[in-house]
Amino acid sequence: MYDFLILDDHTDKIMGKPSIYPTGVTIYDKEKAYNGYTVYNSEYGAAVIDMNGRLVKVWEGVETPLKPMPDGNIMGSLGQIPGPPGAASKRHLFQLDWNGKVVWHFTNNKKVKTKDGEEYMASAHHHDFEREGCSPGYYTPVCEPMLKGGKTLILTHNRKYDLAISDKSILDERIIEVEEDGRIIWEWNSCDHVDEFGLDEAARKAIFAYPAVSGDWIHINSIAALGPNQYYDAGDLRFAPENIICSSKQLSIIFIIEKATGKVVWRTGPNYNETPEMRKLGQIIGQHCVHMIPKGLPGEGHIMVFDNGAFGGYGSPTGCAPTGIDIHRRHYSRVIEFDPVTLEIVWEYSKAIKHGERVMELGAGAFSSSYISSAQRLPNGNTLIDSGADGIFIEVTHEKEIVWEFVNPIPNPHLPDVLQLFVYRAYRIPYEWIPQLEKPEEISVQPVNISEFRVPGSFPLGDKESVSTKFNF
Repeated sequence: MYDFLILDDHTDKIMGKPSIYPTGVTIYDKEKAYNGYTVYNSEYGAAVIDMNGRLVKVWEGVETPLKPMPDGNIMGSLGQIPGPPGAASKRHLFQLDWNGKVVWHFTNNKKVKTKDGEEYMASAHHHDFEREGCSPGYYTPVCEPMLKGGKTLILTHNRKYDLAISDKSILDERIIEVEEDGRIIWEWNSCDHVDEFGLDEAARKAIFAYPAVSGDWIHINSIAALGPNQYYDAGDLRFAPENIICSSKQLSIIFIIEKATGKVVWRTGPNYNETPEMRKLGQIIGQHCVHMIPKGLPGEGHIMVFDNGAFGGYGSPTGCAPTGIDIHRRHYSRVIEFDPVTLEIVWEYSKAIKHGERVMELGAGAFSSSYISSAQRLPNGNTLIDSGADGIFIEVTHEKEIVWEFVNPIPNPHLPDVLQLFVYRAYRIPYEWIPQLEKPEEISVQPVNISEFRVPGSFPLGDKESVSTKFNF
């Protein structure tokens, strides 16, 4: 999914974080956590760990984006179609069973030509897909993604020129829906809807002159059908179950596509001062993993998003954004759950401290992931959060207590040092989704007194009284 341009690879560590730290599971309260397996993309492939961090399964070579499925199946990606940072795509989208047998395979999207003149058909997908049966593709007790016979929603893109947007070559984000046999039965193209995204004149001028990196002017990074919800049941047609909620990282907007017409019927941003409700929601920047919490889970019908912060949006040039690209900046991340009608935040996880309408941001950067990342609501009301840039997963209660924490121990040596531990998304699944394995033993991790935690050769501070010098004025 990512091709990286390495400007300087002399970094020995992630600045601001320790060079040496424990990895694997570092916090685990089995009485408070939602126990199951966690699935994520690792250097080895699609990896499955138990609650104590033991590796119990790897589908070698399976790349991100990937999603777990029932009965020990996995959907994943393979083969990079080269592209600029963040704008590459994949050759193959497939479903594997427990033994690695390919039970579904899609490449029938577009013809790709290599530098050597070779041509091949490819899925050309990036960032996200969703199998029919359960949105947004993670576990809920009332529905499951279809192992057979289901349609698949896929995020792809095409390169084109469109003078209504820019005089440069741009990427047109394209969402397709395919039948099990690979036939494309529905599609939506972002460039056809540029007037529906709420962009002001300054933003349109910035996009025209500088359409982000390599023309990736909108950069959609998540798509999900809304699924059954109480708002549609109450008569609000914007939230029809088949409608699709999308995240545009570059525009810093969240929007819903009406499946029947392709029109944008709901959005937040890009100007979060547009209404009092958006102003209270606050500026969303560079977000990932946007979805409606599916039916059967606490908070069902609410919108959940990993709001990365960092940078995003277009507008008038500033000192930090002289070209009008990435005008919005925030040095910390937050995971928010909000009502899609009132836009009221009903739950938030961040390290910012709120005093009424004021937010104290000093120290808020302790929770920050400038790109990728995910959030998943669990059946017991907890939330699994992947702070993707550092490869750290936490499970937090509604009261924001961390009851499980995992630090990715497997670096990817093919990436720059500061990117080697990144994990695009992480998913918690119930033990029943992998019937091929016996339920593992669950052992709570005893809390560690971090002030006394030492590596070999490092000694305790010792007795303060024996080395103190006292003085008096």
